Amino acid sequence: MSIKITYTRQGDYNLPNLKLLEQEQREIGIWGQRRRRYLKERHKILYYNLLTRCKLIDHLTDINEEAQGMYDRLVKQLAEQEGVTEQLKSEDQMLWVTKMNNIRNQAQELVYTEIIYQ
Repeated sequence: MSIKITYTRQGDYNLPNLKLLEQEQREIGIWGQRRRRYLKERHKILYYNLLTRCKLIDHLTDINEEAQGMYDRLVKQLAEQEGVTEQLKSEDQMLWVTKMNNIRNQAQELVYTEIIYQ
């Protein structure tokens, strides 16, 4: 079985025309997109290794699922600890919104630290 390789001339060099294998299109999600941006900016070698091995999409979807699960659990736990309930929501909506925003920000920072930036 013979494989024909084609080349493109770039200056004084002949570079092979390489093409990645087609990958299944899957929804990455917001956490997966944030992880991709982090890898691309801060860990280029890991990013390109995953990309060329066709494992980047799988990695990003796994990270997205793990991060979303952790975020949902943390928001629920922190809301219980802070006493943020539906009763508070009906009595004082501005206080409820303020506390929920703080809880979501805390959860988001923990997800970044524990999953996205690892």
